[in-house]
Amino acid sequence: MALKDSRGNLLGTDSAAARDAVESALWRMMSFYEPPLADLECASAHDPHWPLPHVMKAGFLLSLTEPSLRAQARTDLERAQALLERASPRERTHCEATQRVLDGRWHDACALWDEWLLDHPRDALALQWAHLWDFYRGDAPNLRARPARALPEWEPADPLYAHVLALHAFGLEECNLQQQAEEAGRRALALDARSPWAIHAVAHVMEMQGRFDDGAAWLRQNQAAWVEGNGYACHLWWHLALFRLEGLDDAGVLRLVDAHLAGDALQVTLQRVDAASMLWRLHLLGVDVRQRSAALVAQWDLADDSAGYYAFNDVHALLAMLAADDGARAEHWVARCAERALAADDAPRANHTMAREVGAPLMRALLALARGEAGSAAQALYAVRGKAQRFGGSHAQRDLVDQTLLAAAAADPGSRALGRAVFNERRSARPMSPLTRRWGERLGVTMP
Repeated sequence: MALKDSRGNLLGTDSAAARDAVESALWRMMSFYEPPLADLECASAHDPHWPLPHVMKAGFLLSLTEPSLRAQARTDLERAQALLERASPRERTHCEATQRVLDGRWHDACALWDEWLLDHPRDALALQWAHLWDFYRGDAPNLRARPARALPEWEPADPLYAHVLALHAFGLEECNLQQQAEEAGRRALALDARSPWAIHAVAHVMEMQGRFDDGAAWLRQNQAAWVEGNGYACHLWWHLALFRLEGLDDAGVLRLVDAHLAGDALQVTLQRVDAASMLWRLHLLGVDVRQRSAALVAQWDLADDSAGYYAFNDVHALLAMLAADDGARAEHWVARCAERALAADDAPRANHTMAREVGAPLMRALLALARGEAGSAAQALYAVRGKAQRFGGSHAQRDLVDQTLLAAAAADPGSRALGRAVFNERRSARPMSPLTRRWGERLGVTMP
C-alpha cells in the first residue's frame, strides 16, 4: 500500500525507508544543509520503481542554473518518466513541471505548481520549487503570495513550517513590505535556528533599509547556523560583503572576497555570480580587481555552448570579463549570448524574453561603458532599470544596475542630471550611508 508523508501527501512507494530518505532530501533542499543527492540515491535503492527520487534529482540539478548539469537532469527525468505507470497524481505533476523547467518553460512550470498547490497547499516540494523559479523569473508578487496562501494550512509544529515561513519572509521583502518581512523572518528563525533562508530574508531587509551595521551584526550573530556545511554560506558571505561595502570598508570586502568568494569556495555558477557582482561593485568604486576577476573568468565554464542559458547569469559573466579588462572576450560573449538566447523558436522560452527585454540591452550598455561611452551607457541603463526585475534576482542583486548607472553618469557631464535623479531616489529610500555619500560626491551633489 502506498504511503503518505507527514503532511498527508500521497507517495508512490510502500517503502518506509524510501519515504524517510525523500523526506530528508526535501529538508536539505529547503535548509541547504548538504546536497540532497545521497538521500535520493538511498531512496531509489530502497524502492527502484519509485519515480519521485529521480524527479527530485532532476529538479535539484536544474535549480542550480548550471548549463552543464542539464544533460544529467534530462537523464534523471527520463528515468522517472519510465516509471510513471505506478506514480501518484502528485508525482506526475512534479514530473511534468520539472520537464517544463528543463524545456525552458519556467512560467508554465510555476503555473502548474500553482494549480497543484490550490488543492495541496502542504506540498513543500511544490512550494520550494515554485519559489525558486519565481525568483529566477523575477516574479515578486508570487514570491509573497504563494507561501501566504499555503501557510494557514500548515501546523507550526511541522518540521518544515519554519522554512515555508522563511519563503514568505523573503517574498514580503521583495514586495517592499520590509517590517512584515523582518517579523516573519525572525519568527521563522525562532522556530528553527537552522533556517538560512530566514537569516537571508532579514539580511535583505537590512540591506534595503541601509542598516549595514545591523546587517553585519545579524549575520555574525547567526553565523553558527549557516557557515558550516550549508550550501547557502557563499551567498550569505556575499551579503556580509555588501554590508562592508555600504560602509566603504574596501579592505574588509576584499578579505571576504578572497576568503569566501574565490577559488575552491566557488563550486557552481550561482556562487560565481555573487563573486562577479561583488568584484564589479568594487571596480565601479575604482578598486583594482583585474587579477581577481581574471581568475574568476578562468574558473568559470564559459564555453560558447553555455552562453544564452539564463540572462541573469550571462550578464554576471560579462561583468567579470569587463572587470578583468578582457574586452575582446566580452564582445564575443555578448554576441554569442544574443545568438543563442534570442534565436527564433516556435515555442519561445522564458530566457528568450528575459534576454530580449533585459539581458541584451543591459549587456550592450555595459559594453558601451567599457568602451568609454559613458553618456550612451547611462541612457541605456536608465531605460532598462525599470524592467530589470524581469530577468530575475533580488532587489539587492539588481542594485548593481543602479550603481553602474551612477558610475556612468558621474563619468559623463551631460548625464549628471540623470545621475542626480537616480541618486535622489536612492537616498530617499535609505539612510545616507558612506557608499551613498560617495556616489553623491562623484555626481557633484551638495549634501548636508
